[in-house]
Amino acid sequence: MLLTISTTHAPATDLGYLLHKHPDRVQQFEQPFGTATVCYPEATPERCTAALVLEVDPIALARGRGRRSPDASLAQYINDRPYAVSSLFAVAMADVFSTARSGRCRSKQELADSAIDLTITIPVLPCRGGPELAERVFAPLGWQVRAVPIALDESLPDWGNSRYVELTLTGTVRLADALNQLYVLLPTLDESKHYWQGPDEVDKLFRSAEGWLVEHPERELITRRYLGHRELTRDALARLGELAGVGPSTELGDREAPEGGDRTPLNVLRRKAVLAALRDLGARSVADLGCGPGALLAELVRDPRFTRITGVDVSTRALQQAARRLHTDEMDDHQRERVQLLHGALTYSDPRLAGHEAAVLMEVIEHVDPSRLPALERVVFGEAKPSAVIVTTPNSEHNVHYEGLDGMRHHDHRFEWDRATFADWAG
Repeated sequence: MLLTISTTHAPATDLGYLLHKHPDRVQQFEQPFGTATVCYPEATPERCTAALVLEVDPIALARGRGRRSPDASLAQYINDRPYAVSSLFAVAMADVFSTARSGRCRSKQELADSAIDLTITIPVLPCRGGPELAERVFAPLGWQVRAVPIALDESLPDWGNSRYVELTLTGTVRLADALNQLYVLLPTLDESKHYWQGPDEVDKLFRSAEGWLVEHPERELITRRYLGHRELTRDALARLGELAGVGPSTELGDREAPEGGDRTPLNVLRRKAVLAALRDLGARSVADLGCGPGALLAELVRDPRFTRITGVDVSTRALQQAARRLHTDEMDDHQRERVQLLHGALTYSDPRLAGHEAAVLMEVIEHVDPSRLPALERVVFGEAKPSAVIVTTPNSEHNVHYEGLDGMRHHDHRFEWDRATFADWAG
């Protein structure tokens, strides 16, 4: 099995720092089912390529396989595991590049936090669903995808294509994110695991897919194929719904688009719009006022241009969820200085809110009693005084497009404005 990672980031040999593997060395790592080797076929300042090669020991694999599958007797002798990238490869990659997957790099932390030009090539990848499936799972993550079907037999073209593809991914992505995406999506495309899956497999999925699976348009397909077992899938989808804010208490406008609209959840589109506005402003310090369980905070943390990030919420439970989502207990000193979670109410003076270049009130003001809005305005605009404030709130004019909606979109909304009322308030 073979995977290569190439970059043209200057100097390209910094890839060795990010992977924690020296370009001048060939390193081997023993696995329960074979040997993983890391080497660099090319390493120049202009271009650097790291290769991970996994040589599977068929005897060790047969001993560890057991007899759970109906074809176990044949599968011990006839299988594609020695040459086709699979869950075996994903496990080996996670072990060999464990520090790189965490995003830590003591000597080049700023680079580790940055997106760089990457090209990832897998010559033989099982893809049950064909090239179209590879496009569906990788393209939403920002990759340009080239998946070329491999013929069953080149000398017999009438036989058609096999279930394998040659996959090339090209994009500007943080290396840690790329490795974690591969860890989840390679077994997803293969739709097969070489080991027994227990409840901890759901936690593995959420750790590796932190920050992208919840917003992925194919999240249900990925979850189902990665986990395989119905009960594990049901548990994982329930947790995904909670993280995405989809549940009994979720606003209708966040759960679904209006009839005939885009399938992308509105909360996802909203976060993307807010992030784009913050980047256009050039803000480096941001306060998310009413941050909830930290969906926007997670996006801010992944972007190194935001150097000071503050989340504020009146709910201690929401702050606990945000802390878990951001893995604050695993942050190094640099990240702890960068990210702060505060318990507080936006209608009371709080000097901790001062000093930010931008503040965000995303779907917050409609939860405040109209009589308390002047207090919020005083705290945010009069005391905290960020250079810019981004405010989003539901547009009541669109409620007619939601089938079965009688009243407001959420039981806790104190009001829902039309555009004219919002413009009058903002003015």
